[in-house]
Amino acid sequence: LQHTIKVPTEAERAVWEQVNEVLMEALAILDDLQSYNGAGEEIRQAIQNPSEDQVQERAWAAVVPLVGKLKKFYEFSLRLEGSLHGLLKALTSARCSPTQHLEQEQALARQFAEILHFTLRFDELKMTNPAIQNDFSYYRRTLNRMRINNVAAEEENEVNNELANRMSLFYANATPMLKTLSDATTKFVSDNTDLPIENTTDCLCTMASVCKVMLETPEYRSRFASEDTVSFCLRVMVGVIILYDYVHPAGAFVKSSKIEMKGCIKVLKDQPQSSVEGLLNALRYTTKHLNDETTSKQIKNMLQVN
Repeated sequence: LQHTIKVPTEAERAVWEQVNEVLMEALAILDDLQSYNGAGEEIRQAIQNPSEDQVQERAWAAVVPLVGKLKKFYEFSLRLEGSLHGLLKALTSARCSPTQHLEQEQALARQFAEILHFTLRFDELKMTNPAIQNDFSYYRRTLNRMRINNVAAEEENEVNNELANRMSLFYANATPMLKTLSDATTKFVSDNTDLPIENTTDCLCTMASVCKVMLETPEYRSRFASEDTVSFCLRVMVGVIILYDYVHPAGAFVKSSKIEMKGCIKVLKDQPQSSVEGLLNALRYTTKHLNDETTSKQIKNMLQVN
């Protein structure tokens, strides 16, 4: 999991190349999302001046290309789902143990980590950008109004009503990419009934443990090239915990969990608060079993908002 490019072995190459394409696109998606400023001012003007056609047109012209971006992000989430499927198939096959998989297929394990890192970064950016929901709901309202008034919208082909419904559900989620990954992992497990569920959960908990050890051991930590490597490991650790919590019937927080949750939370809380608040929130609000009765009071207290 070190922050270096892993060269795929021959056996890994086919899956690696397919996932690599998606990961290259992921970087561009993050750049696009980071620079997403929204059409807040234009929309405000349009709402305040409902009878001024020019103001309405200006808002519409500002929103349409932004919705094009939102469509691109949503479509990318579907491709990400496909990549995850290929990686899980390779990393959980019955031919060897999860630890051996992660050792023998380091390039694929690294890509899985990259996907988790992208997912948490995407959701952190989305969570702190209210313009996304705002722009999209304005777009839908205007489109409906145009339809009622029989105004042809050339751009309607860009996002038709059915796609708009699916995008709405996607963006209504606080952490849409994480939801996509959790659903995809759960679906992978239920589709592959011949594969013991432990193959998947053991792969996830091994990755969580590798990240935790790298973060809490000064000797490893001092080898990290930069703070970026620290945040990479933190995001991957939180990502695998959340997937584990969805896939394992009892979740990640029970006493018998193979993930050492107290240690993982401690590692998070030992970082500067501003850098991990989003990740702590991901554990608080996007896991499935945190509030179960089987979760110890100590873990609940550790994750309480101060």
